[in-house]
Amino acid sequence: MSGRTARHRSPARLGLLGLTTAALLAGGLGVLAGGPAQAAPERAQVWLTTPDGAQRLADQDELAFDGQPAALDIRVDAGQRHQEFSGAGASVTEASAGLVQALPAGDRDALLDALFTRDGDGIGLNYLRQPLGSTDFNTGDFYTYEDVPGQFGIDRDRELIIPVLHDALDRNPELRLMGSPWSPPAWMKSEQSLNGGSLLPEHYQDYADYLVAAVQAYQAEGIELTDLTVQNEPLFATSYPSTAMSADEQAAFLRVLDATLTEAGLPTTLFTYDHNWDEPGYPLQVLAATADLDRVAGAAFHCYGGSPEAQGELVAAGARVFFTECSGTDSEDGSRTFADTLRWQAENLVVRNMRHGGETVITWNLALDDRGGPHQGHCDTRCNGVVEIAGTQVTRNAEFYVLGHLTKFLDPGARRLESTSEGPGGLQNVVFENPDGGRVAYVVNASDTERAFSLTEDDRSLHHTLPPGAVATYTWTN
Repeated sequence: MSGRTARHRSPARLGLLGLTTAALLAGGLGVLAGGPAQAAPERAQVWLTTPDGAQRLADQDELAFDGQPAALDIRVDAGQRHQEFSGAGASVTEASAGLVQALPAGDRDALLDALFTRDGDGIGLNYLRQPLGSTDFNTGDFYTYEDVPGQFGIDRDRELIIPVLHDALDRNPELRLMGSPWSPPAWMKSEQSLNGGSLLPEHYQDYADYLVAAVQAYQAEGIELTDLTVQNEPLFATSYPSTAMSADEQAAFLRVLDATLTEAGLPTTLFTYDHNWDEPGYPLQVLAATADLDRVAGAAFHCYGGSPEAQGELVAAGARVFFTECSGTDSEDGSRTFADTLRWQAENLVVRNMRHGGETVITWNLALDDRGGPHQGHCDTRCNGVVEIAGTQVTRNAEFYVLGHLTKFLDPGARRLESTSEGPGGLQNVVFENPDGGRVAYVVNASDTERAFSLTEDDRSLHHTLPPGAVATYTWTN
């Protein structure tokens, strides 16, 4: 996580150097051909979360597509299709895993059911970004898998993290995982420390071997790391495990890693950057320098600087975009934390991210305690997980509902459909078609007033009203 507080089979890249942001604006974000015509919709089911918490993913009455478009209309155009949805979730840090594992068995099972299944009030999270070694959220001292040269092992992950991952996979066998390291082993680095410094070029092959060994070790545990980044936040070297890595250095290292993964027979997809929206030039530079490496598929982004619209530059260059980290924090007025987080994350992490090419929505810690820990980092304002665990008391934070309004209804492989939307601060939406043809519309009223609107497809409209700061999901079939 960055130092500022927060509101955490690859196709070949297409024409990386030949497309521009102008092409994005003229032609839309990765528009694909439309599918076969379907019957007009008749009714939609609605689920609602309100900023006061009175309604939390609450099932509402059905709405009929039986009216005319309102002045404020969300018009869905299934003839224009964009990126696929790859998944949404969080990270099972060591801090998170320790808290989950400490719960009584029945409480632990109930929590894992709620997080990783869609049964009852479960939200069915389907993507986890897994730290490889220490982060700023641990239960003990910092570590990597090879603190002593030649002595590689993931025994510490087996204590807390891997059991939780197995429990999650038992509940959702389709769960997808990404590996992300915060630091190479200290002996590979310029300062001989996990904290800060840089990876020495003479150890590029050692580090590539290390990451391949990590993927293989997890694979031996029955956990496939489908995707991989090579350095969390390469522009933020700090007082916890971290590493400075320039775009040129990352491009050079990716070449070594690509060859090493190929030699090992691993299909792992690589994503560059893994840092904030405010420096899109970094991943563009890396992708240009690695344009001949098909497994280097795109870029990963965090929320701690800049705006989601920067992702569009990557999409215009033919790259894929994964959103991989954002930590919620307490509001200055603690009573506002749920409402503020619900609105900000729904608007920025879901709608603006996905309307600008994001295939994933991944927050940071799956669970933290009532002090925002355990942590060793920069959470001067208390950081929040998807859930809070204080002893045996589990509280579902706003993050649970921000993600749940997506993952409970949207299946991996769903395709984003073109839809009209107001901009930042307004009534905003993102709409998908599930692989079975069903529609899922995620709508947030980021304004300060109640908004009445219509949702229209195939010249049929339903009408609804959302309170300020509320989030709703609408599902229907054609």
